[in-house]
Amino acid sequence: MIYYEELIETREKVVLQEQKVELKDLIIYNDDVNTFEFVIESLVEICEHNSIQAEQCTFLIHHKGKCSVKRGEFETLEPMAVAFLDRGISAKIEG
Repeated sequence: MIYYEELIETREKVVLQEQKVELKDLIIYNDDVNTFEFVIESLVEICEHNSIQAEQCTFLIHHKGKCSVKRGEFETLEPMAVAFLDRGISAKIEG
């Protein structure tokens, strides 16, 4: 049998373990240098997008000028941003 006081104590422990995580966006910007195929390939390799998702992001980048291709913690997105930059693709972490 669980007593009321035990329930309150358990709930307090759970609430204390919550952490606030600030999510960021990895933004890829359009340019006149890289081909659609190269950007699609890079999204698949770096962000692990499937081919359809990578293609959709690439069209958004081309037509809107930029696209958020990944959302997550800064520590996760930073190596991805560096990988895009190393390939000559404009990338920035925002948010």
